[in-house]
Amino acid sequence: MSDFNATDLHNPSTFFLMGFSGLEGSHVWISIPLCIMYAIAVLGNFTILFIVKKEPSLHEPMYYFLCMLAVTDLTMSTSILPKTLSIFWFNSREIYFSACLTQMFFLHCFTVAESGIFVAMALDRYVAICHPLRHSIILTNPMVAKIGLAVLLRGVMLALPYPLLAREWPYCRTNLIAHSYCKNIALVALACADSRVSNYYSLSVKFIVSGLDLFFITLSYSQILRVIFSLRTKDARLKTFGTCGTQLCAILVFYIPDLFSSVMHRLDHNVPQHVLILIANVYIVGPPMLHPIIYGMRTKQIQDRLFRLFTHKRT
Repeated sequence: MSDFNATDLHNPSTFFLMGFSGLEGSHVWISIPLCIMYAIAVLGNFTILFIVKKEPSLHEPMYYFLCMLAVTDLTMSTSILPKTLSIFWFNSREIYFSACLTQMFFLHCFTVAESGIFVAMALDRYVAICHPLRHSIILTNPMVAKIGLAVLLRGVMLALPYPLLAREWPYCRTNLIAHSYCKNIALVALACADSRVSNYYSLSVKFIVSGLDLFFITLSYSQILRVIFSLRTKDARLKTFGTCGTQLCAILVFYIPDLFSSVMHRLDHNVPQHVLILIANVYIVGPPMLHPIIYGMRTKQIQDRLFRLFTHKRT
């Protein structure tokens, strides 16, 4: 633990994640809700994957994209939470520099990928509602696979510069990361070099992902709403809107915490550090926990399959 006070560093092989500095005595209590949320996220997303795989009627683009979302949620949360919980439970703070960079890459890659999946889901709803007769022609299985691959490749390309830049910086101040995982902004604070390139790049990615993706999602749903309000009967409008209302809830669950976290970091001089760290952890595990709950509660096909699954086990 003497390395905690190291100050004459250049490229340390290990870093130490400090967790919630100043609240070490409460680490176990903080870990309990995070652990419960992570367990629900893992169980819920694996349930979604199982149901879609076993139910032939769900083998269509909407549910393929939902499976992509589940895999992304599982990967994003699993890249962070196990190490965070080990800090809280076993005081296992040490992390190799290469593992830190890997964690950073996975976090950014799958955050970007998740945003892209929501764009793909919005496109699916747009085609299904605005051009229903062409839905099966446009969104074929090969096209869905290509969209999924493009979303993943975009995530990889946009996330790769983060660890590449961080690997080149000298670290001559300390090897203590004031966070519970390797967040880019926390690692930038330790570098003894001009980090403006990283800051500019982060802002660019934020604009590309949050800005452009939200623009395309808003554009898709504006066209969807135009078609819905043109329907003659109220029942038809409600039924059509119900097919995309679930996705709107999932989109809000993903983007609102991200926006809130960004605003809080801009006000970090007025917000305690442990509050920022808590918000960052909830943002990682919150959407993966809520997405399967939202789809389970609002999607009749998934509800029916779950009901048959449990009633079959009882009999």
